[in-house]
Amino acid sequence: MIGQDAVTSLVLETFRFNGCLLASGDTMVADLGLTSARWQVIGAISLAEAPLPVAHIARNMGLTRQSVQRLANDLERDGLVRFAPNPHHQRAKLVLLTRKGEAAFAAAMKRWGPLANALGAGLNARDLKLATATIRAMRQHLGQTEGDGNDA
Repeated sequence: MIGQDAVTSLVLETFRFNGCLLASGDTMVADLGLTSARWQVIGAISLAEAPLPVAHIARNMGLTRQSVQRLANDLERDGLVRFAPNPHHQRAKLVLLTRKGEAAFAAAMKRWGPLANALGAGLNARDLKLATATIRAMRQHLGQTEGDGNDA
């Protein structure tokens, strides 16, 4: 069994890295009318295979429906998304990017490319895949234990 200290170190480093990513992202996309949180939401919308309601976007992102709803409302107010009728659920509207939202996401991703390359410099693909798999497995474990009454 892996030691508690090793897992704690990984989790703490993940928190620190997330904080750095959010701060860097906020700076990178501020002039596009975005924050890291808004960028994440329009990214989830853009990368979805089909239009989704807020609850599904939130589930895919591992966030609460309420936080994504607040962001979606702000994005709609700023003309980056629009709500459309959902043929499967009368009250759960679908969230769609507008042309302005598509342009903002494309601009953000163009800016992300050089930073992604810089972050990956000196690292090998195998190590990155292993890190991704490790974090995914831990996330999935938390997802499995949160709903079954266990305190994860």
